[in-house]
Amino acid sequence: MAILIKDIKEILQVEDTPELLRKGEKMKEMQTLKDAWLFIQSGKIVDFGSMTLLNERGLLLENPDIKVVSAKGKMIMPALVDSHTHLVYPDSREIEYIDKIKGLSYEEIAKRGGGILNSAKKMQEISEEELFISSLKRLEEITKYGTGAVEIKSGYGLSTESELKMLRVIKKLKEYSPLTIKSTFLGAHSIPLEYRDNQEKYVDVVINEMLPQVAEEKLADFVDVFCDVGFFTVKDTERILEAGLKYGLKGKIHANELDFSGGVQAGVKYGALSVDHLEFVGDEEIKVLLDSETMPTVLPGAAFFLGMVYAPVRKMIDAGLPLALASDFNPGSSPSGNMQLILSMASILYKLLPEEAINATTINSAYAMGVSKELGSIARGKKANILITKEIPSYEYLPYYYGTNKVETIILNGEIIN
Repeated sequence: MAILIKDIKEILQVEDTPELLRKGEKMKEMQTLKDAWLFIQSGKIVDFGSMTLLNERGLLLENPDIKVVSAKGKMIMPALVDSHTHLVYPDSREIEYIDKIKGLSYEEIAKRGGGILNSAKKMQEISEEELFISSLKRLEEITKYGTGAVEIKSGYGLSTESELKMLRVIKKLKEYSPLTIKSTFLGAHSIPLEYRDNQEKYVDVVINEMLPQVAEEKLADFVDVFCDVGFFTVKDTERILEAGLKYGLKGKIHANELDFSGGVQAGVKYGALSVDHLEFVGDEEIKVLLDSETMPTVLPGAAFFLGMVYAPVRKMIDAGLPLALASDFNPGSSPSGNMQLILSMASILYKLLPEEAINATTINSAYAMGVSKELGSIARGKKANILITKEIPSYEYLPYYYGTNKVETIILNGEIIN
């Protein structure tokens, strides 16, 4: 299918020479093209340019089946990329939300068998088909808000059978959904109650029982560990990361959400693609990240929902680091996959400029998923995952006017989805 979009008010995140990511001062840069057109064919961005240079007649003659779309007063940008979610889950956890309102901490709820362990119990009871249907609905929901690529983790299984169930559902979602999906094995999300007195034994189960079966069925693109206070130690994390690499699985680490944990250093040491959360980041973590190819990823929804300290992103960017932002969509600590809201939180809570926020939710979050060569910007030859906004006055309006859906049309793989 060929699509010509014309009379575009402005194309955002244009690249003539594509980059893999933006860091430091370059995060303030974003090339745009006003009064423009964009041509899509066979699922790819073929060309774009100024309306004054559009040979519409020639394109129509060469492509008799072409669909022409007017975007007058509207903007085009790459579809948003959500590089950290847990959206395959069995049930919501609003009762625990009431416990949080009453003053219980995340750690207190976890210690009494709530939190992740609550979801793990329900995961054992739900059928694979029920899990697939509910997860597909969530994918459809986030697509309407402009997400075109998403990473989904396991981690609510905490047993071999249930972890494989989750990963098989994610594999099926890849087959059914038009979104670009990456799958992450997170068997080390929490410590099951029966292993609380022998944590090392559970790590052995993750390495020697779960990982081989995950690899045999080719169910995961990455491996993850929750390296934090009260969860998995640096030693546990390094053992799992090393085992994952033997199966060709790079790391994506939960680190420093609850305190300084050493998770950032462990992730960098083993070449993790990203280290995520990062509420607690100091000079040492920044220095380690500066010398790496690991993407620091912050999850505003979780910090906001849990009332936690906010990651020092201004300090991180000013030091020269790149930054990605993701939703952490999950039933316990961030029950929203709305990346437009994350884009707004970037400016409202973290004081990022609109250009920095857009870079953090497109090209840099695509890097954190390992897909920035094909997604995250408007560049010739890249996959045509784009969104068309409603009529808006400027791109600064995107983070400013929070709480409403500003997406009118989303195109994935060169096909109009809605």
